[in-house]
Amino acid sequence: MVKIGGIDIGEFPLLLAPMEDVSDPPFRALCKEQGADLMFTEFISVEGLIRDADKSLQKLEIFETERPIGVQIFGAEYDSMMKAAEIVENAQPELLDINYGCPVKKVVCKMAGAGILKDIPKMVSLTAAVVKSTKLPVTVKTRLGWDEHSIYIEEVAERLQDVGIKALSIHGRTRSQMYKGHADWTKIAAVKNNPRIHIPIFGNGDIDSPLKAKEYKEKYGIDGIMIGRAAIGHPWIFREIKHYLATGEILAPPTVAERVDAARKHLINSIEWKGAKLGIVEMRRHYTNYFRGFPNIKPFRTQLVTELELDGLLEVLKTIEHQYTGMEFQANQESEPQLVYGYDG
Repeated sequence: MVKIGGIDIGEFPLLLAPMEDVSDPPFRALCKEQGADLMFTEFISVEGLIRDADKSLQKLEIFETERPIGVQIFGAEYDSMMKAAEIVENAQPELLDINYGCPVKKVVCKMAGAGILKDIPKMVSLTAAVVKSTKLPVTVKTRLGWDEHSIYIEEVAERLQDVGIKALSIHGRTRSQMYKGHADWTKIAAVKNNPRIHIPIFGNGDIDSPLKAKEYKEKYGIDGIMIGRAAIGHPWIFREIKHYLATGEILAPPTVAERVDAARKHLINSIEWKGAKLGIVEMRRHYTNYFRGFPNIKPFRTQLVTELELDGLLEVLKTIEHQYTGMEFQANQESEPQLVYGYDG
């Protein structure tokens, strides 16, 4: 069994990556239902937390049905990170995760996220300060390095372990790659195979099918897999991977009814959590992914992104289910590229 501190997360855990504007409670509920073993909140600015910013505080909200869950924070100032760690502890998640991997400019320019990969000594000392500031197990999510000329992930893993982190998730790209090219899992495997490393090592990047998950599990020997963009609009990827690992069989794809039901639940939970107006508007970005591959879906999708009332939206979803029932889908052996609007490390 894989443990983070004293938290048992299963034999080969599947983790939901923290994705900005994606990994909120309504989306996490769907992923948990489909078998995610450990989930994380959207990343939260420590500056927002210590200043009681409403958006940051809302992201701290977690539910009993989500456990075990980690709260992910990002920042670059010692005092702010330490104060934020205390605030996170009061929210009572199972663990606190530090984002050292987000590659977007508005985060990196403040030396937060992947920006700190330019200053490994500060990365280590900042982590040590957070570890000392909380009783929660502290984990880290990061990338291989800043660019191809500064890949020090093996050294970084050792030094972070030495200052007390309890697990490390590694995205197999550098910051300069952003999300282009392919994730290099050989370097993740090198960390896992380092005899000095005893904490769990989770791989992240390019896992979009059960076959690839099994291949990477066996080839690279990691302790678990973190899934991000492939879960957007397809939370069933967790159950598909688990079924394939357990049986060697490709699970039948979700039916039309399951897809519509997921969109319906996501919509209703979004409204309950965010309020009617914001919940309806922010749900619009998800419909394309839930109904990817549906022929002639555009008129229905147009209705979904223009309708302003819940009853009207539910009626459109009901019509879609009726119209497309009986339609067959190809099993998820090699996924199509997902529409990307959330970002993670």
